[in-house]
Amino acid sequence: MCNTNYEALTRASSFLEANNREKGVARFLLQHVLGKSYSQLMQDLYEDISAEDFQTFWSYVEEHETGRPFQYIIGQETFYDRSFLVNEHVLIPRPETEELIEEVKKRTKKLFHAQFAPKVADIGTGSGAIAITIKKEMPDAIVTATDISPEALEMATKNAQRLEAEIVFKQGDLLAPIANEKWDIVLSNPPYIGNEEATDMSDTVLDYEPHLALFAEENGLQLYRKMAEHLPQLMNTPSFIGFEIGYAQGPAVQKMLQTAFPEAQVEIVKDINQKNRFVFCTIEV
Repeated sequence: MCNTNYEALTRASSFLEANNREKGVARFLLQHVLGKSYSQLMQDLYEDISAEDFQTFWSYVEEHETGRPFQYIIGQETFYDRSFLVNEHVLIPRPETEELIEEVKKRTKKLFHAQFAPKVADIGTGSGAIAITIKKEMPDAIVTATDISPEALEMATKNAQRLEAEIVFKQGDLLAPIANEKWDIVLSNPPYIGNEEATDMSDTVLDYEPHLALFAEENGLQLYRKMAEHLPQLMNTPSFIGFEIGYAQGPAVQKMLQTAFPEAQVEIVKDINQKNRFVFCTIEV
């Protein structure tokens, strides 16, 4: 038992570090248990911690030590300054994907006039992070989100309700649920890890995050290929497509979209770490 928040945090950080886990996770877990922001925790660092709170906190620390991501332990993750519910049926939203939102906002402003309400589709929505954030950041957008997993759509629906975002959710494989309409913006962060890459992955990802949302055939490229084949029938003019990719997949995905849209501008965009992270296809003619 520890008497103060400081003692609890110090003990937990050392315990996680000794077991090859990220020691900084201890702070997130303690904030969650105490219901405090970072600044509040720092302010109350030397306050007493109750036996009940410490017991809960330590059980979370031990659970994370086994490899379970702390986001699944506390049931949420922050994305674009909003809190999203997550569980083992959806991928944990990544910080790099926030850059996809930035690119979409920038390109929307450039391609469409200010009063335009673009029709946006998010393919493989998972927790709904992309679709919901687009709707919150671009309120005029008409947003549809799809996923093959009913459990993922259930989680995405909860997030949309909590964050008061009006989204149409449709269950189905890739583009099938939206195939009878035309779209101004199609976005996707699909499964893109090749099965052969599994041996190089962290156990916190491999053992806990949904494989349906992680892995794809053809060295991780299968779903991009399938979408590229069918997107020409679905896109308006002007319009654009934005894919998040694995850092080594840029040239292959760029070629697929250039083949599908010979007149379009297809570009690979790097993330903040200077890794190839997105491919954008802009259709103007």
